[in-house]
Amino acid sequence: MSQTTQTSIVAKQPSTAVYLVGYYAAFIGLGMMSAILGPTLPGLAAQTRTTLSGISVLFAAKSIGYIAGSLLSGRLYDRLPGHPILALAVLLSTASLILIPFTPLLWLLFVVIFMIGVAEAAIDVGGNTLLVWVFGEKAGPYMNGLHFMFGAGAAIAPLIVARVILFSGGITWTFWVLALLVFPAALWVWRVPSPGAHAAARTAQEDRVNYVLVALIAAFFFLYVGAEVGFGSWVFTYATTLKLADEATAAYLTSAFWGALTAGRLLAIPLAARLRPRTILAMDLAGCLLSVGLALLWPGSTVAIWLAAVGAGLFMASVFPTLLSFAERRIVITGRITSLFFVGGSLGAMFLPWLIGQLFERVGPWVTMATVFGALLLNTVVFVVLMIYAPRRARYE
Repeated sequence: MSQTTQTSIVAKQPSTAVYLVGYYAAFIGLGMMSAILGPTLPGLAAQTRTTLSGISVLFAAKSIGYIAGSLLSGRLYDRLPGHPILALAVLLSTASLILIPFTPLLWLLFVVIFMIGVAEAAIDVGGNTLLVWVFGEKAGPYMNGLHFMFGAGAAIAPLIVARVILFSGGITWTFWVLALLVFPAALWVWRVPSPGAHAAARTAQEDRVNYVLVALIAAFFFLYVGAEVGFGSWVFTYATTLKLADEATAAYLTSAFWGALTAGRLLAIPLAARLRPRTILAMDLAGCLLSVGLALLWPGSTVAIWLAAVGAGLFMASVFPTLLSFAERRIVITGRITSLFFVGGSLGAMFLPWLIGQLFERVGPWVTMATVFGALLLNTVVFVVLMIYAPRRARYE
């Protein structure tokens, strides 16, 4: 598609603000859905009459659904109008949230959470792709805003849990309130015309892919996303089991983690303009190890767990976008390569929280921080290997 044709298509579309309202609303909902599972795990375990180790299989269900949804929705967005697909994804997530309190069997809940994973992937892929199609080369600031909205939603979700538990004494209304908040995004997106596809320039022959470097970066994503989701999903149960907080306070603690993650994304914007990606990543890893290390060294300290939650959130905030920036400086980024990175992250989000769930009751709550710390330590090793290996393979510095 020529630039003239693309410009004429965009000119026929509604104002960009109309698009932003829909995409940002969808990503607030995406953030809330991403953060809601952890604080409701004990309630879901009671609902299905299973143990914490048994209920942790829901992390696998969500991640498997996310991987499947990513592969499927990516093809659909390339072939069909984007807004109906995005709206249907929001509707699927809404219906799944409504069904959760009505599923007393673990295997049925597995299916429902799997569908939420599919919907989350379609919203994630769609929001990022459609935003680029609307704004083209000017998408940068709006993309930062999109992911800030995700963080805001993730910070709001535990607060919803806390208030619902306080007023109703259970988690049932948590999912129904969340469904009510997510649903309007589907109506808004459905009524707005889909943007025309953005034609990305493609070379006739791509550079040969350095799969060793791709594997190292995918391993980094695996460990980082696993540590982030593991901390955010289990800190609620960790704090309540060790009597560091009651349920409402533990929900606020979870919200503090996601809130710090959101604030950290804003703080990282000026840093990214002044520092190289490797410098930011080194600072992030050091800060994460220090923060989680506090909770590991003083497991009975309320102050330590609050410092760990806020510190881990702040330093984890910029890892994901900075690692993508690091990768872009060293290899040719294609859709196929990017999918490998996200598959690595999805597998980490599935495996590490599941591992914590398997060990939580057998070994003790301290295994939560030990697993997260161990993943971050391994991540540091991968980072060092990247620093040694990547410059020799770099396309440019």
